[in-house]
Amino acid sequence: MTKKSLQAQVHKDLIRRYLLWSFKTTKESFERIERKTTQLMVDGYVLKSIKTAGHKVHVQGRGEYDVLIKEFETYIRTKQADERKFKYLDGNKKSLNPQYVFFKNRLEAIESAIRHFLGEKELRSIRVLYEKEFTDRILQARDH
Repeated sequence: MTKKSLQAQVHKDLIRRYLLWSFKTTKESFERIERKTTQLMVDGYVLKSIKTAGHKVHVQGRGEYDVLIKEFETYIRTKQADERKFKYLDGNKKSLNPQYVFFKNRLEAIESAIRHFLGEKELRSIRVLYEKEFTDRILQARDH
C-alpha cells in the first residue's frame, strides 16, 4: 500500500467512525422523542386487546382486573402528555418542537453524508449495527 493510499484509508476510517458516532448520538436523541409516538400506537392496540380479552373470559376478581386496565390507561395518558411536551410546542399537535425538527433533519443529513462518503451499503450496515446494539441492550436489561 502506498503512503498516499494508506493516508486515504486512514481518512476513510476516521470519517466512518465519526459518521457512526454522529449517527448513533443523533438517532438516540431523535428516538428519545419519537419513540413515544410509536409506543402509543402499540399501547393503544394492546389496551384494546386486553379489554376485549377480559370480556371474553370469566375473571375472578373482576374489579382487580379493571383496576389494572385503569392503571394501564393512566400510563398511556402520561406517555401522551410526554409526547406532546417533547414533540410539539402546543397541546394540539400542530407545531413541532424545534429541537425535534433539528434532530430529525440532522439525522437525515448524517444519513446523506454516510451515503456520500461511504455509500448506501455502508448506511444499511450502520443501521443494522445500531438496531443490533439497541436490541441487545433491551434483551440484556436486568432491571425490569
